[in-house]
Amino acid sequence: MTEREFATDVVARLQKAGFKALFAGGCVRDELLGLAPADHDVATSATPEQVKAHFRRCHSFGASFGVVEVLGPRDSAGEWLKVQVATFRTDGDYTDGRRPDAVVFSSPREDAERRDFTINGMFLDPLTGEVIDYVGGQADLAAKVLRAIGDPAKRFAEDKLRLLRAVRMAARFELTVDPATFAAARAMADEIRVVSAERIADEFRKMLVNRHRARAVRLFAEFGIVTPVLPEIVEKFEESHRVLAALTGEVSFELALAALLSPAGCDPEPVGRRLRLSNEEIARINWLVRNASALRDASAMPKSQLYPILAHPGIRELLLLHRANGIPTEFCEAILRDTPPDVLTPPPLLTGDDLRAMGFSPGPAFKRILDALRDAQLDGRVQTRMEAEQFVRAV
Repeated sequence: MTEREFATDVVARLQKAGFKALFAGGCVRDELLGLAPADHDVATSATPEQVKAHFRRCHSFGASFGVVEVLGPRDSAGEWLKVQVATFRTDGDYTDGRRPDAVVFSSPREDAERRDFTINGMFLDPLTGEVIDYVGGQADLAAKVLRAIGDPAKRFAEDKLRLLRAVRMAARFELTVDPATFAAARAMADEIRVVSAERIADEFRKMLVNRHRARAVRLFAEFGIVTPVLPEIVEKFEESHRVLAALTGEVSFELALAALLSPAGCDPEPVGRRLRLSNEEIARINWLVRNASALRDASAMPKSQLYPILAHPGIRELLLLHRANGIPTEFCEAILRDTPPDVLTPPPLLTGDDLRAMGFSPGPAFKRILDALRDAQLDGRVQTRMEAEQFVRAV
């Protein structure tokens, strides 16, 4: 069973019990666009308690917002199927600029009118194929327009994260932003600061891994969100945008962010910490930015400098970044193609234990000696253990 089939079964069971139940939001938009939705959400007139009474395996996902997660069988990959079922609702005030203080269960129309953009405000009955559209989402989807539902200023004031969602969706679906929606977003751009760093980073990840990443970042600037979110690239924005747009192939979030940051010549670590990125993400971004032009003269580099870079797990991304910067990569690609891994990263000739056995006292000098030996080994000046022992005694 697929997730869509399971979600359709959930709708069918709720309708059979006398409730209204429909697919809602992004999955409807995606199906109308001929895309495969990432997930299927169901909206219903049933209360959370009524939903839980009709399904054996479920739990409250967001009880205060009327959301229940219904669990189904495993899919073909062995993962548990799950569908979020939300009661039709209207929202109270958003005093924190992110979430409503309270919700009131309501009708499908009122539920649609409290959503963010018209293309996300439609419902679909999967049993009949009927689209229920109270907000003009179908017309805007056909016209390729991103429009806030109702008063744009109110929609953005309710949830400041919608500023980034507007950028991401307009870029992803190649939509023109409705002028009133654009004006409201630009007027409120600085208030994106109230959104948690984690949520900003999550939207940024989705934005930068999409193939329309360059347009998203252009809109990011036009909306006025660059300064509050990524001030490091403001002065070099055009160069950062050019490098990002020149990336080809499969692009990770880390590579895309490194492309934006490298022209600025800034330390990426404070950026990563501010956005609460993972340590792994920060480490990869730091390495890419630090080596953004390291292979410009690769053919003239000694192997002791070149091989450690080529042996790094991020080398393929680094070569993509070099190509985006107009730096030739053929020499490095030939080495990677023709050189066995144990030549790029040969086993060490001596270890710290070997140095101790030779009478060296442990201390800071160990690293200096071993690093010098490693360079000599990669450069071909030392090739055997005997030569290595002679080398370290002479260092």
